Amino acid sequence: MHTLAATATLGEGTTLGHYCVIEEDVSIGAHCSIGHHVVIHAGTRIGDGVRIDDHAVIGKQPMRARNSAVTRDHRPPPAVIGAGCLIGTHAVIYAGCRLAEHVLVADFASIREDVTVGERTIIGRGVAVENACRIGRRCKLETNAYLTAYSELEDFVFVAPGVLTSNDNFIGRTEERFRHFKGVTVRRGGRLGVGAVILPGRTVGPDAVVAAGAVLTRDADAALIQAGVPARPLRAVPPEQLLDAQGWD
Repeated sequence: MHTLAATATLGEGTTLGHYCVIEEDVSIGAHCSIGHHVVIHAGTRIGDGVRIDDHAVIGKQPMRARNSAVTRDHRPPPAVIGAGCLIGTHAVIYAGCRLAEHVLVADFASIREDVTVGERTIIGRGVAVENACRIGRRCKLETNAYLTAYSELEDFVFVAPGVLTSNDNFIGRTEERFRHFKGVTVRRGGRLGVGAVILPGRTVGPDAVVAAGAVLTRDADAALIQAGVPARPLRAVPPEQLLDAQGWD
């Protein structure tokens, strides 16, 4: 009912659904639940108590088009999934991706190669995280957000549904663009509202807010609300809304 390589190991109490494919040298911890039609590619490491739902793919090697500007010709190391993670149906997690403990990756989300995700972060339904991104702990990326390659989110960052980011000011033309690729940076506690657009290389400061529908064309200063097209400072974030006022650790 499933294909299990001879060199793969399963921990005590781990269950496999129908028609799973577990490739060579995969290590799955104890008390994991693997759904139907799951594919886990060679060398992947999965901690204890992980749940992977139907049709998910873990450890996929990247593809590279001949004219790709940001996908390198290399074979990333196997994916690592920390203990207690939850992986939704049809989620795709590439090789070279490392999830810390208790990360949730919701249905239809994809996380590209060379990405790290901190503990207890939520990657929502349909979210796309491109390659070479760093995401901190206890972040939340909501439905259909798009995080461009070479971006960084520090801890406690909130990204609302439909947020878009970019790393190419030249929109794919002229060789000069290859010298200027740069993702976005959102510092600790930064928040991006529904449908906000963050342009290449921009930094959202600690506790800053980019309002719904705003287009950020310059850096956002700490603890200020930015709104409009293009975004401009509107007012200070209320003191009770600041991250340090929440008592979170």
